[in-house]
Amino acid sequence: MAKHKKYLKKYEDDFEDIATELGDLRYDSLSIFLELLSKKLDKDSIADGERNRKKLSFELLEASKKIKEASKNIDKAWEICEPHM
Repeated sequence: MAKHKKYLKKYEDDFEDIATELGDLRYDSLSIFLELLSKKLDKDSIADGERNRKKLSFELLEASKKIKEASKNIDKAWEICEPHM
């Protein structure tokens, strides 16, 4: 049995729908999701580093950092939009 799923049950390989639903979230909620995803990838990076999977660990860490940065950009977008909602 595979540890990592290929898709989310509700979406059955329909990643476009996932992207649309996430993109339709309010920016404050989207920012929270991105922050949580960043933390998950960081945790995975640490675990793979401990298993001596250095290249994988590095790439996951880089992805984590970039998603965290995206979360900050979405926070700024929320600051712009919030007064108009």
